[in-house]
Amino acid sequence: MTLEEFNALSEFEAVALLRPLVNIPAWAKQVSDARPYSSTDRLLQCAGAACQHWRAADITQALSAHPRIGERADGSSKEAQLSRGEQATLNISHQDIIDALHEGNLRYEQRFGRVFLIRAKGRSSEEILGNLQRRLQNSPETESQETAQQLKEITLLRLKEIFSHD
Repeated sequence: MTLEEFNALSEFEAVALLRPLVNIPAWAKQVSDARPYSSTDRLLQCAGAACQHWRAADITQALSAHPRIGERADGSSKEAQLSRGEQATLNISHQDIIDALHEGNLRYEQRFGRVFLIRAKGRSSEEILGNLQRRLQNSPETESQETAQQLKEITLLRLKEIFSHD
């Protein structure tokens, strides 16, 4: 999609395009409402700034659409398709990595009460496992901030990919 096409969408169409990027409706509406954008860079700046308004409840809602790292997202929704594509690059084939991710995911969920979220794109399975083990040592406050940052990175990467052929 081109930026001009995005700028020309109706509010309904623009929000529908943005919603699968992160399950935070207010973010999609805020990014849509700021149109027209003069450049893709400006769009990404505004979208990043809109992430700063996320509250804990927004992040909890967004995490409900994310599978565990190392597990395949179910369903045919756009969110599930995006997650499968992002995790496909991990190439997790060693059983010890699979087992360690599974155990780490369970420990993380017991400790923090939510799914472990990390931007998978551009990271190896070993790097993700190392981050998971490191983040298990975080305080709840630090981990909430790191989760929000990872969600922002994922969201902006997904947004950028919409316009990568621009």
